[in-house]
Amino acid sequence: MTMNNQKNQDQLAEQLERKGLNLAAIKESLKNQVIELPSWAVGNSGTRYGTFRDPGAAQTIWDKIDDCAEIQRWVGICPKMASHVLWDVTDDGKYTPVKEYAESKGMSIGTVHPNTFMGQQFRFGSVCNPFEDVRNSTLEHFRDCVRITREMGSKSIGIWLADGTNYPGQDNLFERKHRLEEGLADLYGAMDPDMTLFVEYKPFEPAFYTTDIMDWGMSLLLCNKLGDRAKVLVDLGHHLPGVNIEQIIAILLDEKKLGGFHLNNCKYADDDLMVGSINPLELFLIYAQLTEKEAHGNSDEITYMLDQSHNIEPSIEGIIQSVMNTQTAFAKALIIDRKALAAEQQEGDVMMANRILMDAYETDVRPLLAQVRAEMGLEPDPLLAYRRGGYAEKIVKKRKGTGTNTLGG
Repeated sequence: MTMNNQKNQDQLAEQLERKGLNLAAIKESLKNQVIELPSWAVGNSGTRYGTFRDPGAAQTIWDKIDDCAEIQRWVGICPKMASHVLWDVTDDGKYTPVKEYAESKGMSIGTVHPNTFMGQQFRFGSVCNPFEDVRNSTLEHFRDCVRITREMGSKSIGIWLADGTNYPGQDNLFERKHRLEEGLADLYGAMDPDMTLFVEYKPFEPAFYTTDIMDWGMSLLLCNKLGDRAKVLVDLGHHLPGVNIEQIIAILLDEKKLGGFHLNNCKYADDDLMVGSINPLELFLIYAQLTEKEAHGNSDEITYMLDQSHNIEPSIEGIIQSVMNTQTAFAKALIIDRKALAAEQQEGDVMMANRILMDAYETDVRPLLAQVRAEMGLEPDPLLAYRRGGYAEKIVKKRKGTGTNTLGG
């Protein structure tokens, strides 16, 4: 650490002490942060209009594990890889070797996601589809995903359904709701007793008139009907412009129904940009709610996953930057002067309450994070360290021309 960085950290330690905050406890929280890496983000990804191919992109699930292990090597807080089963197929349909290979690389498999939007049979939906044969084949896929989850050693399944309608009158909305409830109940019932189901929502796309799980309220309704092991999954890009995501987080936390996140950032809708790249203040405010709950001793188990589409930036670099941005937001939330904030809120002092919150947001926590990484045996800047490591050049030589794996955006 440079003399200037040491000076900055000493100053921050003094500020925290004046606020009654414990620097050692804050460091420990940062070291214990866990973010799941998305297997699909290290492959070629793009939009419906096309894909800019990366010659070093992962082609197989084994490549994806290698890439995620390389990311973990530099960031130190991403020991799990989330999986999308139809993008992570194995030649023989067996997944215990996937678990074993991940473990050999110091990784484990995180949340497993069924895929109900990549086949021609899903034109009118999956479990909400008016045709019984499609609904039945979807349920078979769900049960197979439970098997895959079990073999991979995971304990969580994340479900996003693309089901919806494009035109008024296209289908009976009451019946679609009933099919949805029955289909998810079948999946929930097939899961092992120690597995958790995360139910994601999205206001539109690919359907543009109705979406069957359109918002957090519908997801919460379904989870409440399913049972205690069903929780809401919040994708930061799955909201209409102007929605107050941090308020949704507070409500779900209070109801003990927040299961996890798909972390990304957006300007318009489901842009799947690097988390914290467009609106870092929103990310901080979300973490402010999460740490508020923890500050009062009510810590719920929450799964944090990245879910991004790296269209023009190198995928591994984009993921590393996203992890760093998330660490920054978390660190700033941890240094909020909660005692002073509560006092001003009780007094109804709008100006000072806002100022206390923004003081934390405007604090430069990079020296703190650099020290945390040093104490973890990591480089202070994971992105620059990765660039110096030579891995990007190695995978280009190894993988160039070996496949055309492309993931839709």
